[in-house]
Amino acid sequence: MTSSSPATSGPATSGGTTEPARSVTWVVTTQDAPWQEQEPLGFGRMAGMPNVVVDVMNPRQTVDGIGGCFNELGWTALGLLSEGDREGILADLFTPGAGLNLSLCRMPVGANDFSTDWYSYDEVDGDFDLEHFSIDHDRATLVPFIQAAQRYQGDLRLWASPWSPPTWMKTNGHYAAARPWAGSDVDNGIRDDQLGAEGTDLFILEDRYLETYARYFARFVEAYGEEGIRVEMVMPQNEFNSAQVFPSCVWTAEGLARFIAVLGPEMDRLGVRVFLGTQERPHDAQIETVLRDPAAGPWVAGVGFQWAGKGAIAAVHHAHPDLALYQTEQECGDGRNDWRFVRHTWGLMRHFFTNGAQAYTYWNLALTEGGVSRWGWAQNSLVVVDPETRTFRYTNEYFLMRHLGHFLQPGAQRLATMSWTGHENLLAFRNPDGGVVLVMQNDLGEPLPVQIVVGDDVITPTLPTDSFATLVIPPA
Repeated sequence: MTSSSPATSGPATSGGTTEPARSVTWVVTTQDAPWQEQEPLGFGRMAGMPNVVVDVMNPRQTVDGIGGCFNELGWTALGLLSEGDREGILADLFTPGAGLNLSLCRMPVGANDFSTDWYSYDEVDGDFDLEHFSIDHDRATLVPFIQAAQRYQGDLRLWASPWSPPTWMKTNGHYAAARPWAGSDVDNGIRDDQLGAEGTDLFILEDRYLETYARYFARFVEAYGEEGIRVEMVMPQNEFNSAQVFPSCVWTAEGLARFIAVLGPEMDRLGVRVFLGTQERPHDAQIETVLRDPAAGPWVAGVGFQWAGKGAIAAVHHAHPDLALYQTEQECGDGRNDWRFVRHTWGLMRHFFTNGAQAYTYWNLALTEGGVSRWGWAQNSLVVVDPETRTFRYTNEYFLMRHLGHFLQPGAQRLATMSWTGHENLLAFRNPDGGVVLVMQNDLGEPLPVQIVVGDDVITPTLPTDSFATLVIPPA
C-alpha cells in the first residue's frame, strides 16, 4: 500500500538489532493538495477527556467491498487515451493495495443511462424461447472493460441489474417511461400513451413473460460466464419506482415479489444470489412487502439502496439485522466534480456505513469532460478525460474514494465510535490483521487537533483545515 515508511527507532533486542517502533501512517487531502503523505505519528498518553473513542471490542458489519459501475461511456472515454494512460488508470483503480483497491463492482444488464444508446439482448417480439438472445453488443464495450479490470484485480466480484427489460416484455412497448425534460434537445420518441407512473407495473405480469425474463437473466449470467466474467448476484430492477427518460421500468412491490419468486430458483440453479433493489425511495414498507411474501421472501439474500433509499436503510437494518445491505449507487453530481460535492459524498458514505451497509458503490468510473450522457444528463466521475487533448485527471471524489478503500483489507469490519465533543465526523474499520483504519473529515475553516483512543492506543493528530484524512494504526 502507498504510505510513509514507519519510524525505525526502538528498543534494542538481545541480538543487538532494533525493532521498528509502531507508528501511525496517515494521508491528507485538501481541495488544493490531494493525497499528501504525512510524517508518521507516534503514540501518546491520554490527556483529559478524549475527543473520540473507537470501540474495538464490538465490531459491526463486515465490508464486502468498495467498487464502481462498468458503464459503456466509461470505456469509450478511456478509449480516447493512449494505451499507457488507460492501463495506468485501470491499474490504479483495481490493483489490490495500489490505488482505490476496487473489488466489488456493478454492471448493467443491457442498456442503462450511461450506455451508448438503447439496446437489450433480445428485441425480437414474442421470442419466448430467447432464440435471438445475444450479448454481441457488449463485446465492444462492457466485456473488454471488465476483462481489462480483471487483469489487475483477479478476484474482482460483480453484481448486475437491468434498467429496462426488452421492450416487448413491457406494457408500453418502449425502453423509457417518461418524456424528456423541458428544454432538453433529447428526443426519446415516447408517446403520451406509453408514459409510466410510480406505483404501477410496466412489466407484463403474466407467467410466460415472468418465466422468460427469469431465463433472460440466466442467459445473461451464462453468456458472461463464457467470457470469463462471473456475475455473483443480481437485482431485478434499477430504481423500480422511477419512470425515466432513459431506460427504465416501474414495478410495484407486489409485482417485484411475483418476479423474484420465479427469478430466485433460476438464479439458484446457477449459484447466483438475488438482492431486492435497487431501492431509491425512503419506503421500507416496500421492502417488507417483498420479504413477507412467502414465495419471494426466501429468495432475497439482501437489499440494495441508493439516492432517497438512504431514508429506508436504517429501518430495514433495525428490522433485519442479519440481512445483507448494499449501497448501490453513489449520487452522481452534475459533471462539475467540485469540492462542494465531495463533501456531500462524504456525508453519504458515513450515513450508509453507520446504518449497516456492507458495500459502497461509486457510479461512473470515467467520463469525458462535462460527463453528459446519451440522454443529456451531466454526472461526476472518478476520472475525467479531455477529448480534445486526450489527457485525463483524477477528481476530488477519486481521492475521497481512495481515502476509504485504499487501506481496507478483504474482511474489514466497521467499528463504532463515540464522541462527547462533537468530533465524531469519521468512519472506523478494523482489518483482519488487527490494524485499524480511521477516515476523518475536518470541515472547519481552521486546523483541528483531536485526541483519539483506539483500544490501548492514544493518538493526537491535527487535521488540516477543510480536509479528509486516513490514519492507519498497525496491529499491536
